Amino acid sequence: MEPYLKSKEEVLKELLSSHEGLSKEEAEKRLQEHGYNRLKEAKKDSFFKRLMKQLSDPMIIVLIAAAVVSAITSAYAHESFADVFIILFVVIVNAILGMYQESKAEKAIEALKKMSAAKSKVYRDGQLCVVPSEALCVGDVIALEAGDALPADVRVLEAASLKVEESALTGESVPVEKFDHVLNNDEKTIPLGDRKNMMYMGSSVVYGRGLAVVTAIGMDSEMGKIADAINQSKEEATPLQLKLNQLSKILSYGVLGICVLIFVFALMRNHDVSAPVLIDTFMLAVSLAVAAIPEGLAAVVTVQLAIGVTRMSKQHAVIRQLTAVETLGCTQIICSDKTGTLTQNKMTVVDHYGKDEELLACAMSLCSDAQVSDDGVKGEPTEVALVEYGEKFFHKNDKLKEMPRIKEAPFDSMRKMMTTIHEQRNHTYIQFSKGAPDVLLSRCDYYIENNMVKPLDDIKRQEIMAQNKAFADQALRVLAAGYQIYDTKEALKDNVLDMEQHLIFIGLCGMIDPIREEVKGAISECKQAGIRPVMITGDHIDTAVAIAKQLGILKDKSQAITGAQLDEMSDEEFKEKIAQYCVYARVQPEHKVRIVDAWKAQGKVVSMSGDGVNDAPSIKRADIGVGMGITGTDVTKNVADMVLADDNFATIVSAVGEGRRIYDNIKKAIQFLLSSNISEVVSIFTATMLGFTILKPVHILWVNLLTDTFPALALGMEDKEDDIMSRPPRPKEEGLFADKMAFDVIFQGIMISVITLVAYFVGHYIETGVFEITESLDGMTMAFLTMSMTEIFHSFNMRSRKHSIFTIKKQNLYLWGSMLGSLLLTILVIYVPVLSDLFEFQHISLMEFAISMAMAFSIIPIVEIEKVFLRHKK
Repeated sequence: MEPYLKSKEEVLKELLSSHEGLSKEEAEKRLQEHGYNRLKEAKKDSFFKRLMKQLSDPMIIVLIAAAVVSAITSAYAHESFADVFIILFVVIVNAILGMYQESKAEKAIEALKKMSAAKSKVYRDGQLCVVPSEALCVGDVIALEAGDALPADVRVLEAASLKVEESALTGESVPVEKFDHVLNNDEKTIPLGDRKNMMYMGSSVVYGRGLAVVTAIGMDSEMGKIADAINQSKEEATPLQLKLNQLSKILSYGVLGICVLIFVFALMRNHDVSAPVLIDTFMLAVSLAVAAIPEGLAAVVTVQLAIGVTRMSKQHAVIRQLTAVETLGCTQIICSDKTGTLTQNKMTVVDHYGKDEELLACAMSLCSDAQVSDDGVKGEPTEVALVEYGEKFFHKNDKLKEMPRIKEAPFDSMRKMMTTIHEQRNHTYIQFSKGAPDVLLSRCDYYIENNMVKPLDDIKRQEIMAQNKAFADQALRVLAAGYQIYDTKEALKDNVLDMEQHLIFIGLCGMIDPIREEVKGAISECKQAGIRPVMITGDHIDTAVAIAKQLGILKDKSQAITGAQLDEMSDEEFKEKIAQYCVYARVQPEHKVRIVDAWKAQGKVVSMSGDGVNDAPSIKRADIGVGMGITGTDVTKNVADMVLADDNFATIVSAVGEGRRIYDNIKKAIQFLLSSNISEVVSIFTATMLGFTILKPVHILWVNLLTDTFPALALGMEDKEDDIMSRPPRPKEEGLFADKMAFDVIFQGIMISVITLVAYFVGHYIETGVFEITESLDGMTMAFLTMSMTEIFHSFNMRSRKHSIFTIKKQNLYLWGSMLGSLLLTILVIYVPVLSDLFEFQHISLMEFAISMAMAFSIIPIVEIEKVFLRHKK
């Protein structure tokens, strides 16, 4: 049986301890047997293993294979190894970027360790002493007071107005009052937040004092269970990674198939299997392999994601994993913690009842222990809210100078009241009492209204309690205040508790952790974008429902469920019913993981946001984990894929839009690169069939790595299209070639190839004056220039895959820069003697140059016409 279901005597007996604590010898013995009060660290991967993980990507393997083939070719032909070094440079840069961005679970565990108290006050041999928290044992009795952090899981033995802040574990925004008696054991399981006689590692005492016995340490604690869940979570490939892996495999098989096909075809055509012919045929196959492999694709995708990271950081979204940028774009479910994410994590008075509001504010402010300093109001959150309410009318410190406190009766959980006595300037005395409405009202005989004191009859009592219920129905926490005036000091009683009678009722204050103003609009935008928001909280269901209604997350209470009700469902039943629920209340960490898993089992891409330690396992399990940068714990930040620097839920929506933009631009870059590569393959294949060389491997590598890569990177800077947040999220299983992209790639690739082949024949005719299918340096040079510039102009087509580029108002200056840069590099290669000799180019005439440029530009009207037909068909 759990310790919260046993009496404190039973717990002490079971732990072989007592109120005097353990002896030093017994503590040392237990320390040797059970180990220190520490959290285990995640096993760290070696540098070599992390490097191999980066290099095991299929696309990287293809690039390495291309480098090997290029090295063999260069060695045979006694040519430069520049292409080999370029490919290896791409591979190394990609690996370094991946390793730099990687997030490791051990960082989360280290942050968890930092949350533990460094020192603890513990009874050993009946004497109170201070020991390192890691030296605590099960059975140790510790002393706690306001400000102390809980070093382990403990059962309360004594409690004097003891309140504990548990929001990091339970998500509940209000400190929990603790007591030492047994909980009702009729319940099979009691949620973590309702275990009022237990306190847990990672929490902190905010009020009162107490004694407690340690029941669990280290990895056996609730914090340890979270740490273990983080360690056990496996990294999953993102949708983009899965699609790129599939693309890499297709390209790998395609390249292999092309090489074999050309090799066999060339041998059959020559009817010669001598060594020179075999080598020449092999080199021909290599040229096609180089043409087929988009060498810059991996780097382009990585750099586009990195650019997205930079842009998003300026919008207060800090990305910790590159691939998380793209995953955001296909998010279908956002599971969000309530406290501190949807709300401000700050209790605030939002409504009141009573005609004398300033007197009500005075009573609530002065009858509290929260203090006002230059740094703001400090103290227990509820009292801080009351003092801040009073600050609208006066400054508490100034009011205390006018009315110094001379006596008090601190808040007590049994009587549910607090009372303070203040001396006024006219030497009279005023008593302020605050407490639970039903309790305080029972102590009142009068009420004040418009500065007039009137008898409190049953009709007025019913009116007050009806207002109290109305506040409670709005999930407000309600406190009542009353007062009494004494003319002389002799009228004051020695025991302040005896004065809590015959009071004058002032009014009620309703408090809540209010919603963030910007969140409501963000929720609406989520729904417009086809994203379903789900609230998950440790708070009571009435509070959760009230907040969710304000935000527009749910319509009625039937869409809300508690953690206890969730426990009664099997996994299969829950998966069937999960779409019915938008709000989960009174949940524990394992519930959050279960919710995320159930949505993922439905094939949904799930985001989980939160700030507390209790959110860490589910944040790591989600497809995209979002932590809060200001209120979030280090644990949450370290396991999250994205951290919100401004703790603003609306930033998530902005990040989703950015994620969609980036994925759009990645698809544009992939379509651009693949159509370019297809044009190269078709051109070389056709030339081979006809018996001439149109381009050499080094020409193709130049186009792929320089002329293609820069425009592809520039496409990553393209602004998002106007309708991007009106589209539904793309399905997780949607392939890269969905929405007729495969047709676009093939059609556009063939068109570029046709233009390039025509340019070759034009160059051949200008050089020789005859039309025949033979080798031509002018033809090769014009084909190179035309292909390079056709692909450059084609990159402008890719600014929008469906809409005309002439309807895009804002210019992409990066794309213009890439065009000018590529044109300059191409001119240098053709006309600088050393470079032209290296590439075996002819110095073509100005007319040939102009013809090539005109033919290259023709790709724009060709694709514009294609878009018209596609839009009409759609």
